[in-house]
Amino acid sequence: MLSNLSIKNYALIDQLKVKFGSGFTIITGETGAGKSILLGGLSLVLGKRADLGSLKEKDAKCVIEAEFLIANYKLQSFFKTHDLDYDDATIIRREILPSGKSRAFINDTPINLAVLSELGNQLIDVHSQHQTMQLANSNFQMRVIDALAQNKELLEQYNKGLTTYRQTSKELSELLEFQSNSNKEHDYNSFLLKELQENSLVAGIQEELETQYEQLSNIESILEQLSKANQLLSDEQVGVMTMLSELKQVSSRLSGYGKAYQPLNERVQSVFIELEDVSNELQTLHESAEANPQELAKVSGQLQVLFDLQKKHNATSITELIEIRDVLAQKVNASENIETDIANKEEALQEIEGKLNKQCELLSAQRRSVIPKLKEHLEKNLATLGMPNSSFKIELNQAEIFKSNGKDELIFQFSANRGTAHGDLKKVASGGELSRIMLTIKAILAKFEHLPTMMFDEIDTGVSGEISNRMGDIMHFMSKHMQVFSITHLPQVASKGDSHFKVFKTDDGVATHTQMKKLNDDERVVELAEMLGGKDITDSALAHAKQLLN
Repeated sequence: MLSNLSIKNYALIDQLKVKFGSGFTIITGETGAGKSILLGGLSLVLGKRADLGSLKEKDAKCVIEAEFLIANYKLQSFFKTHDLDYDDATIIRREILPSGKSRAFINDTPINLAVLSELGNQLIDVHSQHQTMQLANSNFQMRVIDALAQNKELLEQYNKGLTTYRQTSKELSELLEFQSNSNKEHDYNSFLLKELQENSLVAGIQEELETQYEQLSNIESILEQLSKANQLLSDEQVGVMTMLSELKQVSSRLSGYGKAYQPLNERVQSVFIELEDVSNELQTLHESAEANPQELAKVSGQLQVLFDLQKKHNATSITELIEIRDVLAQKVNASENIETDIANKEEALQEIEGKLNKQCELLSAQRRSVIPKLKEHLEKNLATLGMPNSSFKIELNQAEIFKSNGKDELIFQFSANRGTAHGDLKKVASGGELSRIMLTIKAILAKFEHLPTMMFDEIDTGVSGEISNRMGDIMHFMSKHMQVFSITHLPQVASKGDSHFKVFKTDDGVATHTQMKKLNDDERVVELAEMLGGKDITDSALAHAKQLLN
């Protein structure tokens, strides 16, 4: 419930602080006193967009703060979802800066208007006479029937399934579109893939082939250099091995003269062994090296294929070609398996559709079971509100598609007079009739949906005293289950309140100010007397006011 409201620098309000209690709260005041200003300020903390023109002092910021007691609202998941600090006494603050910028806070945490509005819709239901056109909305009408049928849990299950159904339908459409496009590209992609798969695309293959090509294309120079190296090592007269052999003999003789020469001998012996091994390897390489035009042509051809593939696919390396090959393989594989994927997705969609249809049938059955009760309730209550000949025609038809609340299409028609054909509410009901119908429906919703706070803004405008008395009774009855506010001009309604606030203007000679105060018992009698007979209060008006309050 709304427990405290503070408004600073808004419209005609300098500063206002007011505390509200549970039950039925009445707000009265002369026309133009500022009741709409109060409601406008409250709407800002419920998520309405701010207007710079609402600042009273243009160079100071406007601050509106409301405290709500929400322990019984089950809103912990909302706060957790939006990463907000939860408190049973939650404070919402809205600031409008002179620059025109607006800021909003929930328990001192900055939030955007979308989050604020979402929370506001769960805290207060503000209803004014012009909002009665909501009655003609089929979703609102279905909401009333579902409240009476207690379909909340079933609708939650249905909506989860509907979300899955729509996602699966989207995925199936994407698969079908992919199939349509892939049929055109499949053959070409298969050709490109085969061309890449026929060549040995492994990391390092290009470098290896380039090394082979370099050797094969320079075989004559290689043979020449190997021959020259062999000659330098093995020439009988001046070859390195011949001279190193003599050095080996010298170092061997020196080692016999003492330990000081042994390391030197070992090193010479080691060099001789290593060089002898080099000589043998050079000889082997020379003997195995030969010109091979066929192998050269083969390697050259393989390299040319790789170069052509890189150019064709705009690649700069074998690694990129491998990546392109793998992507093509995925596309070709997906194209070849698309029919299986489509069949599996269609089967999944049919299964989901079957479950949704069963839920729709159950929703429809439960709705049909409460329609007579709703019709009876509406007609009975409207009779007490001066509409004894009112009647409703409520029917359900089956649609072909899944909608947000099932497959039912609702026909909700009204007739205010006996013998008059039923028609759409917005076409056949007057403003006063719509107000009374909406009040009756809100009373139903309040009982079954457990709304936290309901605010009626002059919903009783244009109705007679006796009818307004009964409307007040309904609002007072609703306040047994929830917090109810009524902004009213009618003393019959005002007398029903558990508490009574008056909105009024003062003029200090410089500016006009809107203020609000809670009336005590004596002040309340005077206020009702003024509402009954005007500023010149008579004894009969006072007596009537006391009678209404008692």
